[in-house]
Amino acid sequence: MFYKAVRTDKCVGCNFCRNYVCQSEECVGCKACYLACPNEAVKLEEVEKKEEINVVVDGEKFSVPAGVTVKKALEILGYKFSKYPEKNAIFAPCEVGGCWSCAVEINGELKQSCVTPVREGMVVKTDVKRLLRAVHGFSGHPVGGVGTPWWIKGRRYIEAACFACGCNLRCPQCQNWTTTYCGKEKPLTPREAAMKMTALRRSIEVDRMAISGGECTLNREWLVSYVKELKNLNRDEKARIHIDTNATILTEDYLEELVEAGMTDIGIDIKALKLETFEKITGVGGELGKKYLKTSWRALKRALNYDIFVGVGIPYNPELISLEEVRKIGEKIAKMSDEVQVCALDYRAEFRSKIRRPSFEEMFRVWKTLKEVGLKNVICQTSVGYINPYGELYP
Repeated sequence: MFYKAVRTDKCVGCNFCRNYVCQSEECVGCKACYLACPNEAVKLEEVEKKEEINVVVDGEKFSVPAGVTVKKALEILGYKFSKYPEKNAIFAPCEVGGCWSCAVEINGELKQSCVTPVREGMVVKTDVKRLLRAVHGFSGHPVGGVGTPWWIKGRRYIEAACFACGCNLRCPQCQNWTTTYCGKEKPLTPREAAMKMTALRRSIEVDRMAISGGECTLNREWLVSYVKELKNLNRDEKARIHIDTNATILTEDYLEELVEAGMTDIGIDIKALKLETFEKITGVGGELGKKYLKTSWRALKRALNYDIFVGVGIPYNPELISLEEVRKIGEKIAKMSDEVQVCALDYRAEFRSKIRRPSFEEMFRVWKTLKEVGLKNVICQTSVGYINPYGELYP
């Protein structure tokens, strides 16, 4: 099937789609604006494609429909794409052009296949190194993320941070959706990003360098190279390289590769214990949701075996997850390690969600629940600050 995107009367003229998402003058049915619109003001209409154009893919000549993406043209030709990494498939998880995981070489230049229009005479090469990634928001951070030790939170700046565009999840309450759905950001090589991060670290005088998202692990080739570059540029013993992730594609070999590259700290968001809860929180269910959820739990268990700092994030909002499920998540984590830092996160209305933010009292009950199962280092995000492992509130 072929689609075109159409604005509906829900459109409020924010132009997020035009300024940050859409990368083509004419609609090629990439669906990026449909996924990214915070007001759900885009609908998809099925269309016919009759005109064909000629392209060359991996040295062979083909005819494909005009007015579609390179990804769609490749799919028609039998190329396989996946949303979970697998052999003999091009990984295409974000679908908005942010992660560059699905990039191919087009007329000698690396381009995102998911949003790039196919053109007459185009020469495409699929077996390429995907060492570009859209990354932005390089700045000092006073709070840090799930993988930031709780005892250093609250100073002026504790980390130099950046955010990788694109995500494989579709959380309606996404708190960083302008990064998740940003596909037009100029991409950086691992070296360029590492140099920017190193310069930022030196300018704000911190030891920690963090990357989050979106979901920073989507482009494995890029991230491993970035960590290696960062390690090479920061050889002092105080340097800490911190990755915050949903861990849904963080397989055992991938995690090991990051540790060997120089990652010293990791924050893993465990979204749920039950698949139905995972789907409610992330917008991803079925077999793919099962894989994501299973992989994230395995990644946490494996990460605790390395000599790195590990933090775990657990979401809470009564409209998304029950306190009882939070308790069971805590019990499962405590069996792995009762010393690991666990951060309860108060999920609230962002992006497309209309949920009410949990009160301080509700989040304090979450904190108590996680302490009761034997976890020693529980911190809790609330509307008025963090609760530390001793039950003290700090801004």
